[in-house]
Order: sequence, then C-alpha cells, then structure tokens
Amino acid sequence: MDRDVSPNLIRMWRVYRTTKEMCLDRGYLMLEEDAKISLDEFRAKFSREDGEPDRQRMNFSLQPSDTMLKKYSDPPTTKNPNPTPAIGTIWVEFNSDENVGLKQLRDYMQHLMNGNFYSGIMVCAKPMTGMALRLLRGSSGMDEGPKGGVEVFVEQDLLVNITKHQLVPKHVLLSKEEKQQLLERYRLRETQLPRIQVTDPVAKYLGLRRGQVVKIIRKSETAGRYASYRWAI
Repeated sequence: MDRDVSPNLIRMWRVYRTTKEMCLDRGYLMLEEDAKISLDEFRAKFSREDGEPDRQRMNFSLQPSDTMLKKYSDPPTTKNPNPTPAIGTIWVEFNSDENVGLKQLRDYMQHLMNGNFYSGIMVCAKPMTGMALRLLRGSSGMDEGPKGGVEVFVEQDLLVNITKHQLVPKHVLLSKEEKQQLLERYRLRETQLPRIQVTDPVAKYLGLRRGQVVKIIRKSETAGRYASYRWAI
C-alpha cells in the first residue's frame, strides 16, 4: 500500500466500501464492482488536493431492484393486484461535520424531501447529539421526514463489514408473502417466533424494520445447513 496515502483516506475508503456492500446486500441496484472499488480508484475519485477525503463527493443515490421491490410489497390480492412497495430511491450521505446535531439532520431531511427520496442513510464521523437522535426517533410519519425514514451510522461501525465475519451466519430477509407462508406452514403467530432487535448490528446492516422476518442460515456438521427464523422488534 502506498505510504503517501493519508490514513483518513484509507479509513474512508473502507467505510465507503462497506456502505456500498450494505446497499448491495439489501437489494439496491448496483454493479458489484462499485462495491469493490480499489484504494487507487477511490483516491482518484474522492481525494482533495491535500490528499484528504472529500466526503461530499462520496454521496450517492440508488434505486431498489425488482427483487427488493417484491420483498417490500404486500402479497397481491384481487382488490389490489399491484400493491405499492414500501421502498424506493435511497440517498446516502457522508457528513463531514465534527458534530451532527439538529441543524444538520433537518437540512438532510429537507434534502430528502426536496429530492423525493423514499429514505436516507447518513454516515457521520461521530455519534449524533441526543437532541438530533430524539428528532430522528420521532420523525417517522411526520411532515419533516421522508416516508421511509432516516438511518444513521457512525463511520467507526462501517470500517469492517460484520456480515463477512466467519462467526456471523447468513441473514436473508423474507418477503411479506414468504413470511405469511412460513407462519401458515408451522401454524404460528409472528409473536411466537424468536426475536431480533432492529438495533442488532446485523439487523441494522440489513435495514430490518419492525415486523419483518429474517431467515438465518447456519452451517452444521451433521445437517450441512439449517435455517432458523427471527422476528424483528
């Protein structure tokens, strides 16, 4: 690795790659190569003249794939043969401010609303202020926030892709239809399923919403692979 590369640039390259991988794993449309950007490419695209990363140039938006749209749609019915998906275009922003508070969050939400983005991910250098987090928690359903809400990540949490750790099993989000079929097959209510908190690191990575069910595939020495299910709360 080039010794002349700023440690901050290397750090942001890792954060950027994990963020792209996260969006790809959720089902947004993206070329896999975009998530595998090399350090040299990253430096050419996003470094300032002083060699430090220019976070503003790193921002991007993505559209959901057809598979993702299906996963976030209610099962079709006679009355509603083409249900509207509860997902849409996302705007990902890398905030360069030392402290992110109410002003930055409000500006970000306004940008999402002006650009007709369904949801947003804000990556901050440091944790948000308590007041901003309170606004964030109360913004769903309010006029000031986008329909799909805002997720906030701290750069430190995206330095490594936790889903690539050998001890983390594969998590797959079930569509509403698959969830319905699962409950019917085992004659269960969703409340009878084991739970996963939406604040769990893997749940956060996948952007799980309350009420969704995730399939967890583990390797087994005897069975080869086996699946279990978790209900997001």
